Amino acid sequence: MMKKISVSMLVALSFVTLTGCSSPNPYGDAYGASETRSIQQVYYGTIVKAEPVTIDASDQTNVIGTIAGAAIGGLLGSKVGGGTGSDIAAIGGGLLGGYAGSEAAGAAGQRNGVNLTIQLEDGQVIAIVQEANPNMIFQPGQPVQVNVDGDNARVVPR
Repeated sequence: MMKKISVSMLVALSFVTLTGCSSPNPYGDAYGASETRSIQQVYYGTIVKAEPVTIDASDQTNVIGTIAGAAIGGLLGSKVGGGTGSDIAAIGGGLLGGYAGSEAAGAAGQRNGVNLTIQLEDGQVIAIVQEANPNMIFQPGQPVQVNVDGDNARVVPR
């Protein structure tokens, strides 16, 4: 009974670890601590095109999922049988768990995004991809503000 409880706790802890990696506000209006009190260039323009995109999970998220899945699968597999059979089941469980963990982390890390093509007031046309915000839907012809800080930019309604 104790082994079942510890395995269940490990599964729950791994799930919390994987889901805890996401930001509470992942949209284009979320700022990190390093972005505060910094000067940003501001440009004004008009949305030319807004296309939905999928933002894929980072490799780091998949690595964490693979390791957690392999650990859980190995633990569960080691509880099957005894002797050599237990070792084989642990290896098989680790491989299957690693694959399942990687797939789950990849799916959990995918987010909805939007590819915005913008014509700036000076005539230049740029494109910016940012996470979609259901409270900030962009439409062609909509005036926007583009905030640029180094290589990073975000688009907000004007």
